[in-house]
Amino acid sequence: MKLRNVFLLSLAVLLLCDGCSNREEDVEIKYISYNIRYGTANDGDNAWDIRKPATKEMIEREQPDVFGLQEALIGQLEYIDSIFPEYSRVGVGRDDGKEAGEFMAVYYRNEFFDLLDSGNFWLSETPDSCSFGWDAACRRIVTWAKLKDKESGKVFYAFNTHLDHVGEVAREQSILLIVKRINEIVKDDKMPVLLSGDFNSNVSSPIFDPLKAEMKDSRAILPESEWIPTYNSFGNGNDTMIDYIFYKNAEVLDFKTLNGDYGKPYISDHYPVMATMKI
Repeated sequence: MKLRNVFLLSLAVLLLCDGCSNREEDVEIKYISYNIRYGTANDGDNAWDIRKPATKEMIEREQPDVFGLQEALIGQLEYIDSIFPEYSRVGVGRDDGKEAGEFMAVYYRNEFFDLLDSGNFWLSETPDSCSFGWDAACRRIVTWAKLKDKESGKVFYAFNTHLDHVGEVAREQSILLIVKRINEIVKDDKMPVLLSGDFNSNVSSPIFDPLKAEMKDSRAILPESEWIPTYNSFGNGNDTMIDYIFYKNAEVLDFKTLNGDYGKPYISDHYPVMATMKI
């Protein structure tokens, strides 16, 4: 009887340790940030109805675990929902907190992740209400999701945003607010956090200094000679690098600017960017 008890105790310890090991194992996450270009724009041959198959092809080919969209209107989201039921999303329209205006939607693979929490805040002096901020031309919003990997139990946060294209004060103050809100929402200073978006600024701008004090730019894994502009303006020049994925408490394994052929010369007026992270 004693030998049997010792065996059962040993087995229980082994199972417990194995469970601990599984919970602590690293998880790889493929994350895409994509300014999809709002669907009602009068873009001629680059109109949404013409290029949306390229968005479908990109998602099918790249197979992101999580992706953050900027400028997406409800009709564009419903199209993605209809063809990719394996993804769920969070987010609200920036113009009414429901379905009006552009979304900063966060999509995640529902077979891989559980949604633990989510929320939105506006980039303004009154972030908890639908509002314009500072000198911004448009309402701007951040959408976030707290996700748990079903297999490992690892938890991480994904934040997604789009800074104003006009207001310089708004961009500067928005970065300060994002840093403040991330710290308030996440609380745990060891928690993996990802922040994606169209920042309408180059990372060399001093407005990024408060963010760079807290998080790292995933593109920095590459030599600067391999950095590719992300705003392509459908080939009309003015190429700039304004789309980013920042992170903390994670490791970047790979970074790509998705400027390949997905069936159209330009998938959007921005190229998506993709980071493979280990958390």
